[in-house]
Amino acid sequence: MNYNESVRALMSLGRELGAPQQARLQTFGIENIAILSEELGAPHLAAPCVHIAGTNGKGSTAAIVDSILRASGLRTGLYRSPHLERINERIRIDGVEISDADFAALWTQVQSAIERLLAVGKLASHPTFFECVTAMGYLAFATHRVDFAIYEVGMGGRLDSTNIVQPEVAVITPIDFDHESFLGHSIEEIAGEKAGIIKEGATVVPSAQRPEAGAVIARRCEEQKAKLFEVSEFWQIGPMEARGGPYRTSALAVRQKKSIPIESSLPGRFQIRNALAAATTSILLAERGFSITDEAIARGITTTRWPGRLERLSDQPALYLDGTHNSSGARELAAFWQENFAGRRVIVVYGAVRDKPVDEIAGILFPAAEMVIFTEPRQSRAISPATLEEMIGHFAKHSRVIANPFEALEAALEMASLEDVIFVTGSLYLVGDLRGYWFKRADSHAGPRSIVVR
Repeated sequence: MNYNESVRALMSLGRELGAPQQARLQTFGIENIAILSEELGAPHLAAPCVHIAGTNGKGSTAAIVDSILRASGLRTGLYRSPHLERINERIRIDGVEISDADFAALWTQVQSAIERLLAVGKLASHPTFFECVTAMGYLAFATHRVDFAIYEVGMGGRLDSTNIVQPEVAVITPIDFDHESFLGHSIEEIAGEKAGIIKEGATVVPSAQRPEAGAVIARRCEEQKAKLFEVSEFWQIGPMEARGGPYRTSALAVRQKKSIPIESSLPGRFQIRNALAAATTSILLAERGFSITDEAIARGITTTRWPGRLERLSDQPALYLDGTHNSSGARELAAFWQENFAGRRVIVVYGAVRDKPVDEIAGILFPAAEMVIFTEPRQSRAISPATLEEMIGHFAKHSRVIANPFEALEAALEMASLEDVIFVTGSLYLVGDLRGYWFKRADSHAGPRSIVVR
């Protein structure tokens, strides 16, 4: 198959989260991906790896670890989800998404393996979209002979398709409520699913956790005889300073008695927490024999790029994209507003998909905004903007409904003064739609409103 045929074939499998609930629950598990990967030659074991689960911050932490390892001279593979604009983004080699030709070749190999397994009855059903893309990630990293791989969990951990890897370090970022229909309706239940990535004898790095989540992780580590390295106990943190959005501090690794300057390139105070989790992971990898220096850790943190997470696209007016889709992310975004834009008028372009706590998010964000424009991502699970306004419009001082996301962004730009701040948020699908649109429009729109920041 060529690239377009490969993408169409994958998309035809549907997304697990878009299926009816009972069907969705039946799709999760690691048996299929284990059988498929074995048929492909066990590429998931070809390179040492880090495995990252959590509710918020796992993507940023994965990106920072990847940046640190590349700064150390290692050839890396990064597997992440979801993608913003192109499916190729999910599989990166040395910081670059795989080519269309690579993508088509990988899918052809995976699909051939699936057909062989189905023919002899080793697979009861065709693997899901996520299982197939995960298998392609394993195969890509083996084919390109990466020195090290970083795998971000798609959802949960225990039954996630990435959970057949044998990581050097397992990282668990902060756990909060999200995907309750699949993971459970209490923090303890959700933490139990996330902690499912902890294997026997593992090295585990949990970031700042709610006490009930921390207790679950500690109990799982004890059961698995895993070594636990709490980020909060690993470091002594100096005063934190802001520098135009991103933060910096000095951090002393207590056990090693070494100090490392931590200067995040990613906006938001919470990114220091993610940077420290990545730095902890890197120091532990260095102790296991990987060639990672303190200088590479500092440089990797400073040079990390992570699109769609508090990503600033322009000034005058300031325009940010942030895929906030749960209540804990909304609290972080609200804190970012207060710390950086207190007293300035905020305009929100908001769209969401089903199964998200839109009322909680709206209650946190909308009272601080002057205007909320309801729109919808180009995605089958999108909630119509008219329905959103009915459900949560009462949280906003002023609101409008503009179904077309591109027109919604243009309306926000039109009503904004040069000192105002625009945030596109609510769904990573919406962020992906408008990120692609923004860079396409840049060449045809001149003037201060279209300063493109890359």
